[in-house]
Amino acid sequence: MERKRHFLLAIFSLIFLMTSGFTVVGHRGDPVKYPEETIQSDNSAFNSGADYVELDLQLSKDGVLVISHDDDLYRVTHTHAIVSQNDFSSLHQLKYDNGEHVMSLSELFEHYKNKPNTKFVLETKIDHSTDSSYELEDKIAETVKKYHMEKRVMIHSFSAASLFHFRKMMPNAYLILIVGSLKRINFSILPQVNAVNVSSDIVQDHPWLIRWLHKLNKQVFVWAEMDESPALWHWLINRNVDGVVTNFPATGFKYKLAKMGTQKYEIDRDGTYFGKNKTPIMMNPYVRIPQKKYIYPGQKLHVSYGVRVDDQLYYQVGEKTFISAEFVNLDLTKKDIAAYENKEILAKPQVEVPTYSQPNNQAKTGKVLPANKLYKILNFNGSPKSMWLYTKAGWVKADDVLFYGFFNSESFSDYRNLPKISRYNNIVLLSYKLPTSEKQTYFDNLQNTLKITKEAF
Repeated sequence: MERKRHFLLAIFSLIFLMTSGFTVVGHRGDPVKYPEETIQSDNSAFNSGADYVELDLQLSKDGVLVISHDDDLYRVTHTHAIVSQNDFSSLHQLKYDNGEHVMSLSELFEHYKNKPNTKFVLETKIDHSTDSSYELEDKIAETVKKYHMEKRVMIHSFSAASLFHFRKMMPNAYLILIVGSLKRINFSILPQVNAVNVSSDIVQDHPWLIRWLHKLNKQVFVWAEMDESPALWHWLINRNVDGVVTNFPATGFKYKLAKMGTQKYEIDRDGTYFGKNKTPIMMNPYVRIPQKKYIYPGQKLHVSYGVRVDDQLYYQVGEKTFISAEFVNLDLTKKDIAAYENKEILAKPQVEVPTYSQPNNQAKTGKVLPANKLYKILNFNGSPKSMWLYTKAGWVKADDVLFYGFFNSESFSDYRNLPKISRYNNIVLLSYKLPTSEKQTYFDNLQNTLKITKEAF
């Protein structure tokens, strides 16, 4: 009977391996764009092309499955609250910066139960060397079955004991062992799981591991942030890994398309053209001949498809109607940027601020924003939490610079009226003349304003 069960597991793994292709998993949703493990973050990951969203699960004091990576919720809610030491009714009152409340797994499943294309990787945050209870796993299995999510979830964990228990509770569950060391991959564990999720460092140091695990009919997922490393993405694609767990699902989807040889993909979202001037449409993004028809500043658009040509992204906004995606915003609203319009920026002191040719982490130009120089903000892209700013020097990330121009009560009031998620605290609060010769005075002034800014918040 045991041999038969292992044989069925191997067959299931092989079928999944042959039919699933390259899987993109959004790590805690889309955490660069929105607060992690919120509905907004999860939706953004799915909209960006993620096949699955990864979420962490812990038990509250009263035994409710809470979606949270950290034991203490301070990092994400700004309030110290240990999950295991508080009832869910108290935890549920805490809010993320986007206004969403701390959520239970049941609430998540309730929200997505009628959206069959949304799938999840659930991680058990537990150490069974110190906690002998399997209440966490039992309640996960119970909740998955209650909402009929068996075919829409995979379960992964650092805990082999946790996965072994799931194999008993849910014999057909798709289980993934997370490893950060080769020592954790052994034949006492592998027969119980369908896949292994390994760090990018391991597979780069030991590329034979991918082929070896495939021979054992195990999928290979790789986890890494993979923000600024096109070389790593290309390496992984060419090594035929089965999926990635990443903080940047849009980048993962871009490489999935490259692997599939696909250039056009469905978006089906509303957006706004943020360009300052009208822009001509084109009938074909591959030829790019402008037509005598235009999209105007502030115009609302429905983006049906995205098309990548020569590593540039174009949006289809009507039948035979395409425009560059550079100034089309799907996530930002006018309310998110109102206080920053017509403001200036400058590089943080003694920091090299990279510039980009597009609002894209992989479009770095190799140039940096010149120090000791103000640049007017000409346009915006990205999301409230991860905003891109367009200047004459190119695109820069809002986190990398200082905002300059909040020097009166009106402008600062506009800033305070921003949604909380859109408020950047890297702003200069005092105006001053940029020195022409005494560079150190410039840095001293900036350090003082940074200190004032920090105290103000």
